[in-house]
Amino acid sequence: MTGAEMEPYYDQFEYLAGISGKAGNIKGQLQEGGNPFEDPRSRDYPNPPMQMTYAPTLFAEVGRSIGLHPFPTPSANMSRAYVNPLGIAMGQCTYCGFCERFGCANYSKSSAQTTVLPVLMKKSNFEVRTDSEVLHVDLAPGGKSARGVTYVDTSGEEYFQPADLVLLCAYGLHNARLMMLSGIGKIYDPGSGEGTVGRNYCYQTNAGVQVFFDDKNFNPFIAAGALGQTIDDYNGDAFDHGALDFVGGAGINCIPTNGRPIGTRPTLPGTPKWGSAWKKATVEGYKSTLGYSSQGSSYATRNNYLDLDPTYKDRFGRPLMRMTFDFPDNDIRMSNYVCDRMEEIAKALGGKQYAVSRRKKGWDSVPYQSTHNTGGAIMGTDPKKSAVNTFLQSWDVPNVFVIGASAFPQNAGKNPTGTVGALAFRAADAIRNQYLRNPGAPLVQA
Repeated sequence: MTGAEMEPYYDQFEYLAGISGKAGNIKGQLQEGGNPFEDPRSRDYPNPPMQMTYAPTLFAEVGRSIGLHPFPTPSANMSRAYVNPLGIAMGQCTYCGFCERFGCANYSKSSAQTTVLPVLMKKSNFEVRTDSEVLHVDLAPGGKSARGVTYVDTSGEEYFQPADLVLLCAYGLHNARLMMLSGIGKIYDPGSGEGTVGRNYCYQTNAGVQVFFDDKNFNPFIAAGALGQTIDDYNGDAFDHGALDFVGGAGINCIPTNGRPIGTRPTLPGTPKWGSAWKKATVEGYKSTLGYSSQGSSYATRNNYLDLDPTYKDRFGRPLMRMTFDFPDNDIRMSNYVCDRMEEIAKALGGKQYAVSRRKKGWDSVPYQSTHNTGGAIMGTDPKKSAVNTFLQSWDVPNVFVIGASAFPQNAGKNPTGTVGALAFRAADAIRNQYLRNPGAPLVQA
């Protein structure tokens, strides 16, 4: 699929979610202040960019001074009061600093709860069954069609829900696991290279920089989940890879999401980990530290994959998901190159000291890093190498559609959410205007 083919679906998602931002390319005409590297879009974002605080403002000024092209990071926080195409009203963001990892009482943050569910709840043919978990998809004899799902509620009682059409809309990792548990598609085998479900697991290759000052106050507690500036000069194909030893790239983002005092304690390198010197350093560093990070691409390799664990099971006796992953050498080289560029920005910022946290091999899943997992039920044109077609329809069970970042064959240097939303709109369009005319039939011939 091309950018032009996907653009209408991105547009639908952005207006549903009320994205705040500045277009960089409208119908082939570059727009001042936007991302000059983006594909053409038909119109601007529905809301203007968020109002910038000091840290991203300074980051953008310095970036421009050294020839880079910063632009406001597109945000699902509302920069102003907004009514989406479904008629749902959302409030203007108050920059409370409690955004990511928290609900928004002000209805200023887009989610299914704030942008879609209020309309669905009013429909007589819509029902939500909360506190329930689908155990597996039930297949008809022969395994070529789904007849419904089995789920369990908090009482532990199992129910069978019949269905003519099943949409897997769980988180990407759980989409892949449900397919494995249900026998939809063949589980990927890294030894033979055969199988489709679980292959192409990708992550994100992130790194970070902190710049410490004596004379600045960034007021980090005035923040939002997606408030900041991005530089895409080293993302994707925006730069010449001819003399480089890697493919891919990364966006560089200054997005101060919060200054919550327990979790936000930037300190100079060499600071003790406890005691009075540590306390003094956390006081000094709290307001005067500027942080930014690279959000890098992640490319599939044969030995990064998902499967079912042979030993560990959940409370229902089902095998747990097992993840086998480490950062590929290509992605490490890419990240180091972008880190060098981030150091150039750090030097131009002129703080008293800076620290770079580079990405290394030997991935540790314990500390929180990113929820942007992709792959496992990838889309494609070859049923031997992909689990779903380009409309997210299962090759093996045509009345099952799998919606989510599980469809990504690779992960770009961007958050997956916008593309997940666009692909969902595209799948919904295909279901409504093609599939329902001939239920059970493949939309793409293998």
